[in-house]
Amino acid sequence: MFFDRNARKKKFDDRGFESEIRFHLQELIDTHLAAGMSPEDARRQALLEFGGQEQVKQQLRDVHTPAFLHTTKTNLRAAFRLMRRSPSFALAVTLTLALGIGANSAVFSAMDAVLLRPLPFPQSAQLVSLHQYNFKDKSPESELAPVRLEDWNRLNSSFQAITGYFTADVSESSGVLPEKLTVAMTAPRFLEVWGVGPELGRGFAPEEERFAGPHAMLISNRFWRRRFHADPAAVGKTLRIDALSYTIVGVMPQSFAFPDRDVDLWVPSPADAPQAQSRESTWFHTQGRLKPGVTLAEARADLALVQKQLGQQYPKTDADLAAEIQPLKQEIVGDSGRSLRLLFGSVSLLLLIACMNIAALLLARATSREQEIGIRFSLGASRSAILSQLLTETFVLALAGSILGLILAAEASRFFALFTKDLPRVEEITLNWRIVVYALACALVTTLASGLFPALRATRRGLRHSLSRSSYTQVAGRNPLHWTLIGIQIALAVTLLIGAGLLLRSFQAMGRVDPGFEAAHILTLRISASWAETADMKKVTQRIDRTLAALRAVPGVEDAATAAFLPGVPARYQTELKTAEGPRDPNRKMTAEVRFVSTGYFSTMKIPVLHGQPCPGGSPYGTALVNRSFQNSYFADTEAVGHHLASASAVSIAPAAEIRGIAGDARDEGLNVAPVPTVYWCLSAPSPDPYYLIRVHGDPMAMADTLRRVIHGVEPSRSVYDVMPLEQHLTDAYAENRLRTLLLSFFACTAVALVSIGIYGTISYLGRVRRRELGLRLALGAIPSQIVTRFVGQSIRVAGFGCAAGVVLGFGMSRLLAGTLYGVSSIDAATYLGVLGLILTVTTLAALIPALRAVRLEPTCVLREE
Repeated sequence: MFFDRNARKKKFDDRGFESEIRFHLQELIDTHLAAGMSPEDARRQALLEFGGQEQVKQQLRDVHTPAFLHTTKTNLRAAFRLMRRSPSFALAVTLTLALGIGANSAVFSAMDAVLLRPLPFPQSAQLVSLHQYNFKDKSPESELAPVRLEDWNRLNSSFQAITGYFTADVSESSGVLPEKLTVAMTAPRFLEVWGVGPELGRGFAPEEERFAGPHAMLISNRFWRRRFHADPAAVGKTLRIDALSYTIVGVMPQSFAFPDRDVDLWVPSPADAPQAQSRESTWFHTQGRLKPGVTLAEARADLALVQKQLGQQYPKTDADLAAEIQPLKQEIVGDSGRSLRLLFGSVSLLLLIACMNIAALLLARATSREQEIGIRFSLGASRSAILSQLLTETFVLALAGSILGLILAAEASRFFALFTKDLPRVEEITLNWRIVVYALACALVTTLASGLFPALRATRRGLRHSLSRSSYTQVAGRNPLHWTLIGIQIALAVTLLIGAGLLLRSFQAMGRVDPGFEAAHILTLRISASWAETADMKKVTQRIDRTLAALRAVPGVEDAATAAFLPGVPARYQTELKTAEGPRDPNRKMTAEVRFVSTGYFSTMKIPVLHGQPCPGGSPYGTALVNRSFQNSYFADTEAVGHHLASASAVSIAPAAEIRGIAGDARDEGLNVAPVPTVYWCLSAPSPDPYYLIRVHGDPMAMADTLRRVIHGVEPSRSVYDVMPLEQHLTDAYAENRLRTLLLSFFACTAVALVSIGIYGTISYLGRVRRRELGLRLALGAIPSQIVTRFVGQSIRVAGFGCAAGVVLGFGMSRLLAGTLYGVSSIDAATYLGVLGLILTVTTLAALIPALRAVRLEPTCVLREE
């Protein structure tokens, strides 16, 4: 259609030019007729004076069409003619670039959403996260006490406002069945800090943020659409949360990207509540908005002075505390930036390999077009004009590859959402104008990287040499440039393979570890509860124990227990401890991971109790077990059982306890973390909603509905949520590592495939351009096996140099991966040798097939070609 439209426009323009030319010719003819010439002589003289009509038409076209636009149109037409004449070549280049640019754009879209794009809040650079920590024991305290938050907000001079929140999973019972929802309890100035107001309704009134004031609630746009079908009349309705009713006063906009994306409800946490007056009660995740022009360093200095004043005013609770500030975006992104940068670097290497591959194809094609280029030189074409045409051809192919790559990138955003649910800001990964611009920039860079040098090389020869190359009496000379490109591809492919190999070996090593517990046949779930219930911990403990007894009575259930943290899922709660019997080593602090578990935990998880007793029935306060690492680290010369432990921190929830037993080591902190000294405090209710661990005889999910009904019978007003096998939790915990390994392995395999194609194409190309030379050698008695050996040997030599360079680059890659590896060294010999063996094997096979085909020539047929 593009060509038809241009043809019609050109035809229309030519008709106008012809009409104008006829008018001027007729004027000249009339002038000569008036001078007395005959009609024939007058017409002949007018044509001579007017000049060539086609030349005049071209001049008129140049007047009406800018030269640049005309040249571009001509080059584009030539590029599309090339694609029609050589569809296999165009398809190979387009698909190669689609893969390289598509993968690059996909990873860039994730980097853009997670790392580059600002947080979706007004003036988001002003948002920071605030923490308190104890600088004496270096124990970080992420949460902040409500009264301290108010002090910081009142005394500082750097912040517009400071607020905070904490979340709880609650049961909303306004519907037919109780529904688990996540609510955020917010400190004052919540909407002021985030800079976002409700889409419907209003924010919290001052009286609603005071203790015993009206119960008000903001709801998310998602919940508003799901529960109320986007009805504006939802404002003013009530929801029943646990035992209280809350009035909906506003609906937050859909664009409100609260850091905890599970939150659907926001309610005030009154600063004047009695339980909020203790400076040791810390529960707020704290955020602040800096004043315009205030730097992070100035805010840190200001808040440090504020906390120093509070330390003097409240020496018992604040003297050892300090404030820490970091950009909110940095806290949200966390360590994910490292993985994304690694993937982006890897996929950029893949795109570079694709460019090298395309450059080799273009060099081969330029050789076959030398006669065409020589003829164009002989007809007066300039080198810049030919360069422009060749680069336009490459750009059209790169543009087609970019369009296909954008389609792949759009699909990849679904891949990220599916396999990396815990990746921060994953829901913001979309195809937008920034990604389109990036893909077009990739097309331009690819054109220059892969097309410029072949185009320069194709046009550097003089006219005489280009025309002489078409003679059948010539034989091919050496062409080392193709092998240089292949060597670069091999070096980059070896780099990617080493990285992928190390990650795969690490995953294999992790799969072989003994976690110290049995995750199979364990169903996990949680039951909604409120932190307000913790005012009567005895009642909470009785409720949880009653639920556990009901679960253990279900046929098919072997045992059940609760735990504050899931075993094997990364989570740390390290505490400094002390013994009632006095310090065993005054120069060495006793630190350990703390786990809160109920009666039946060790039998449920199949963790052996090596000495003493497991948690006794009823899980009374004052009972604990330690693991073997704790025994070996702190009681190597005596028995730990019988000693009494207590937390050295004044704000710890762990009560003083007697060690009743020693359990086997388990990888509680994660499957990739070796067991560390651990204390298991026997508490059924470390929180109002612990994890329930239920060991069943068959498929865990087959028991899910039965267990839901049992729990509903015991606690009809509560909702059950997060129902899934423990093995699924363990799988999800390493989703980011799995994604990194999967993508890097895919990039490495693609790079090997491109290298194979490049070697195959290079040998095939050499076989074509050296056809007469090979025919002459065979006619003179050369042995085919010698020729094949020569071709393959040359490939292996190039592969050897490429492997050497790749190993050097691989050392750099392995150092980047060192922090993510488990059970394998960053210079693992097996990985390096395996990669080198794979590359040499692939190189040999890729060279052998076209080499064998090249020597299957009939010398007489080749020598007759003239």
